[in-house]
Amino acid sequence: MTEHSDDLLVSLSGVRFAYGEREVLRGIDLTVRRGQVVAIMGGSGCGKTTLLRLIGGQLRASAGQVSVAGHELGGLSRDALYALRRRMGMLFQFGALFTDMSVFDNVAFPLREHTDLPAEMIRDLVRMKLNAVGLRGAEALGPGELSGGMARRVALARAIALDPMLIMYDEPFAGLDPISLGVIGQLIRKLNDALGASSIMVTHDIHESLEIVDYVYFVSDGRIVAQGTPDEIRASADPFVHQFVHAEADGPVPFHYPAVPIGESLLGEGGR
Repeated sequence: MTEHSDDLLVSLSGVRFAYGEREVLRGIDLTVRRGQVVAIMGGSGCGKTTLLRLIGGQLRASAGQVSVAGHELGGLSRDALYALRRRMGMLFQFGALFTDMSVFDNVAFPLREHTDLPAEMIRDLVRMKLNAVGLRGAEALGPGELSGGMARRVALARAIALDPMLIMYDEPFAGLDPISLGVIGQLIRKLNDALGASSIMVTHDIHESLEIVDYVYFVSDGRIVAQGTPDEIRASADPFVHQFVHAEADGPVPFHYPAVPIGESLLGEGGR
């Protein structure tokens, strides 16, 4: 299938997926257009990271279609899938840097692995990517010498090393202090725009995300339960969105695990 002439880069239609008997996704419809930064939000275990793996081709949908750049992933050969994946970048949770490599070699890794560029050109490209994230002076350091925010920026430089058309982020703000969180958020937006790429971000950080994304999907119980622009999400009266945005302890996602009434439990009725 050839690439579409319009601006649609990623499309999921009726996507279902199960780990064994446990169905995680129950009919997902989702689109990402070229140039967009899109956030996927929802509670832990709702299937957000599974969506990234389906889009990246690490998993195949049980039903429905996953298309990237006009290619339906389920119909691609192994070689064609790998060729498409080389046009994607991934920032893993907590960065996932190679601990036995320097900052320079971490960023150079995808260039050495997937291209035949001469060493001098790889050197210049790595320094350009590190400069873009403010860490050109840290190229000789090891991952153990980096702060959490610096490590995340190195991982971001590695994710954009091949100038991908699509960049995916799995919890890019996890464990960061407020300054580092703001820096990473602005870099995600600026680098996406500079590369002319699209970005998909799985995150729990609602406030930082709404400052930089173009569109938000909320996932709950394996389905898209709400979606919209940042302004629409902020103004939403949907109970699930309101609970998530305002970090309320109780709501559609209940505080209490199902149990008999406390009175019955204390009186011994229904207790163990």
